[in-house]
Amino acid sequence: MAAQTTLAQVQQAAVALGLALRGAFHCEPGDGVPAGRDGDGIKTLVLLGWIGGRQWPSFARSREAGDGAPHPLDRWSKRIVDALATDFDASPFYPFGGPPYLPFQRWAERGDDVFASPLGIYVHPDHGLWHSYRGALGFRERLELPERVARAHPCETCEAKPCLSACPVSAFNPGHYDVDRCAAHVKSVKGVTCFTGGCLARRACWVAPDLAYGVDEAGFYMRAFTAAH
Repeated sequence: MAAQTTLAQVQQAAVALGLALRGAFHCEPGDGVPAGRDGDGIKTLVLLGWIGGRQWPSFARSREAGDGAPHPLDRWSKRIVDALATDFDASPFYPFGGPPYLPFQRWAERGDDVFASPLGIYVHPDHGLWHSYRGALGFRERLELPERVARAHPCETCEAKPCLSACPVSAFNPGHYDVDRCAAHVKSVKGVTCFTGGCLARRACWVAPDLAYGVDEAGFYMRAFTAAH
């Protein structure tokens, strides 16, 4: 009988290919996890993604980053997560490719230490606003997972909320993000700082500023954002 896959094995393989382990959970009926590619039920979902700029070089030197075709990061993510799924006999899932879209935000809350920030982006007590989810692996087995320890919401101890006042065009308000106003500013001459260096509201967060994206990575995201809006 083959030994059961461990979370440590998945993490090691993911790191080697340019991804970070972003949490895991045992699936319940309300989680919205689809059946696996073979039709079997999924018992454990393992989230994969990026933290800060640590994994950016793996993508930046990839063939997808330089081939000029659309959606390079999504295509890179699919190639990497598909390879991991094959190696571990798991089912791959992605936060892109819709509509409809899979409930990755719900999954993040189930498997990772994230909380909704005033900007609408999930904030992590250690990674701040500098993290993302690139895919997930669904296992038909119930993998052994470490016990979750409750973490405090970092925004609850932040009285100043500098993220809400840092935007030059006040695109962020509690419970609302004016994406059209944001996009118009970033595309304008006055928005060159945001376009080249990334969102000023995001950079105003006091949590994990050392993990903020570098110029190349921030510029990549802003070009993708303006192209989509």
